[in-house]
Amino acid sequence: MDVQPSVSLIRAQSYDLDQLRQSLESLLEPLGGMAAFVKPGDRVLLKPNLLTGSRPSKECVTRPEVVYCVAQMVQAAGGKPFLGDGPAFGSAKGVAKANGYLPLIDALNLPIIEFHGKRYETVSAEFNHLLLSKEAIDADVVINLPKVKSHVQLTMTMGVKNLFGCVPGKMKAWWHMEAGKDCDRFGAMLVETARAIAPDLTILDGILGHEGNGPSGGEPRRLNLLAASSNVFALDRAIVDILNVDPASVPTVAASQRLGLCSTVEAIDFPLLQPQALHITDWKLPDALMPIDFGMPRVIKSTFRHLYIRWIKEPRQVYAGR
Repeated sequence: MDVQPSVSLIRAQSYDLDQLRQSLESLLEPLGGMAAFVKPGDRVLLKPNLLTGSRPSKECVTRPEVVYCVAQMVQAAGGKPFLGDGPAFGSAKGVAKANGYLPLIDALNLPIIEFHGKRYETVSAEFNHLLLSKEAIDADVVINLPKVKSHVQLTMTMGVKNLFGCVPGKMKAWWHMEAGKDCDRFGAMLVETARAIAPDLTILDGILGHEGNGPSGGEPRRLNLLAASSNVFALDRAIVDILNVDPASVPTVAASQRLGLCSTVEAIDFPLLQPQALHITDWKLPDALMPIDFGMPRVIKSTFRHLYIRWIKEPRQVYAGR
């Protein structure tokens, strides 16, 4: 019998480090606290959304204060945290620096890891060529730290989409083109990525979100919420309910429902606030949705396909999940 997923929801209004640490402690308390996820000696990947360094004032990335406080909590539990991501453009360290991360992570001596190295192949009937980063797979614990944002291709980006950062480097572009204009297939691929990475804990930064033409072209929006769950699919389902967004319009949520990973809000346990207590009725979605493949010219698609075929011939290790 499946265990009922639990999503912890609280109001939180400040990124002040002391207040934020208290908020995160309260958020995780019903889930058993950080010690329920991190044991002494564990190597703990903190996976924020490090999308871009080009708009540091627009809330396009997970706030460094959130990463700092979570890293502190991991260290207090005896874990060894490190920060990692695979931005489509630029380096994790470069994007982190542009968004003000370095002073806080330097204070904790927190390493920043670029995702590269060996590729791993998932065991999946439909996506048996889905390749992921060694650094994410080899971590003892993965803590997923997404930002809540609208998205011009996927309607919303939350916990599941944030794990797409574990696809190495420029191969993200291949997956956009492999899916073409099929949002359902791309959503299913993102769900398979999330299932393969199997994050132990997802903590969503929703104190300030990013609405409109996201993931980077929109504007900040104050939501005053934090969310946490060991079930990333349940967390995303709860967030679209809070924002009054049709789950069928979000390919990642729709795919998780088709696969029976989290079908309804009623199937979720909310030990603290209920979604209706945080309800937002005027969240701005994108003005219009773009195709998954960006409408790229055929010659560019052909070039990426050639590079991808060469890339997948490299030696890789097959695994069935973390």
